[in-house]
Amino acid sequence: MFTKEDIKQIEQRGSSVQTVEEQVERFRKGFPWLKIVAPATPAMGIQVLDEAAVEAAVKYYEGAQINGKCKFVPASGAASRMFKDLFSGLDALKAGKELADDAPAAKFVDQIQEFAFYTPELFGEQTCKCPEYRKDVLSKTLTDEGLGYGAKPKGVLKFHKYTDGEIRTAFAEHLVEAQNYMRNEDGTANLVVTISPEHQHLFEEAYAQVKAEYEAKYGVKYNITFTFQDKATDTVAVDVENKPFRTETDSLLFRPAGHGALIYNLNQIKEEVVSIKNIDNVAHERLLPATATWKKVLLGKALELRDVLHSYLREFDQLTGDYMPDLRIDLPAYGTIGDEDVYQREDVQTLCDEVEAYLEKELCIKMPAAQTCKARVDALREKLNRPVRVAGMVKNQGEPGGGPFIIAEKDGSTSLQVLESVQINSADMVARAALANATHFNPVDIVCCLHDYKGQSFDLLQYVDEDAGFISSKSYQGRELKALELPGLWNGAMSKWNTLFVEVPLETFNPVKVVLDLLRPAHQN
Repeated sequence: MFTKEDIKQIEQRGSSVQTVEEQVERFRKGFPWLKIVAPATPAMGIQVLDEAAVEAAVKYYEGAQINGKCKFVPASGAASRMFKDLFSGLDALKAGKELADDAPAAKFVDQIQEFAFYTPELFGEQTCKCPEYRKDVLSKTLTDEGLGYGAKPKGVLKFHKYTDGEIRTAFAEHLVEAQNYMRNEDGTANLVVTISPEHQHLFEEAYAQVKAEYEAKYGVKYNITFTFQDKATDTVAVDVENKPFRTETDSLLFRPAGHGALIYNLNQIKEEVVSIKNIDNVAHERLLPATATWKKVLLGKALELRDVLHSYLREFDQLTGDYMPDLRIDLPAYGTIGDEDVYQREDVQTLCDEVEAYLEKELCIKMPAAQTCKARVDALREKLNRPVRVAGMVKNQGEPGGGPFIIAEKDGSTSLQVLESVQINSADMVARAALANATHFNPVDIVCCLHDYKGQSFDLLQYVDEDAGFISSKSYQGRELKALELPGLWNGAMSKWNTLFVEVPLETFNPVKVVLDLLRPAHQN
């Protein structure tokens, strides 16, 4: 299948022929549909907290023992999709066409003075509906004639302006958030920001502009790490016949494998507690109190869940002697460690009953029947000893993207998962009904606990469901191709985590998917 030149190309990327062959085979076989049991709703699967529960969660977070905190911000890629409508408008004007006044590009020009990146020196003091003015504004926004925003990453774009004259980028707002709810006891705030290598200098410049000011203003010490999506995680593309796609130079075409590749970056973090939030989901600082409160709620619920799971694991150790798995010693009162009679004891099986009830009630994990008592304990221990994630969910307002569901696992258990629409089999009546009855949307507002009950970091790559990726249709220079997306960071890459969903207010979700979103109240003074 591969030539000597192909093999050299593959190995230079840090991959292997076997990996690429497996990817090609995946295109041929496809991905299995996940079996949906039901949508996760407030009736089952999503916790809706009252005021007392909110206060209790915040208090739990503020009093918890934590071995380091870090904020993880996916921020790679240019903002070209954010400006798609503006590019279309500019192309139309260059072709001699006029824009309708209700066209997104026309609305943008008409309200240019409302954007944080507006300056009269660049755009003029008076707006005009004439085609030449509109073309000039669009060109100066998108191209190197002015701001060059069409090719820059979202993180360094000016999102917000303040009454005191300060202008903040999306990245700057993440710095402000981090010092509020992710500050460590020593006064540091750690951020890991995933970026593209070609954009590193832009982020470093944006950071340098505010670092000293923010550290003095907020009394914080920032530790920033810029990290890249490893080229070795790129996946090979294939043509419509599922044969490796070749470019005009006859070389293989590799493509970034989606945000699922970022599980490798997340796996490098040594801190115990990590908060994940997309680069464009920020708001004006006046909304920070609400944002911070609900982030602390998620943190508190995650730490509470962590502590319960760890407590159960320690109790199993104490009752069964599993903390000494390499020793077989006689315990007169209990039997021999590792023998079935140890696990048959009433106190052990009572604990199993309690754990199963807890998992089903709190995490929607319904365990299958085990053949032996030891197998039951082993299965429960395996379920308990996993990374923890607590994900905020907002009421569905028609936003595109994933949502929370209860699914059936391969081992016969059930679990809470975030699914994208492409993972849902529209030909399955149960799946269609679940999608129709879904009430909430995934805003990517996640808190993770990454250490096990013995204080060691989990190897997150061991908790990925490799069958949870998907295949998408793309093109290259007008030629159709198929692309392979790795299991998404908050989908299949976290499939085998212990998951809890909590409803959060819509006001905490303020993404900027298109440039006109910056005119929404959350992004204005």
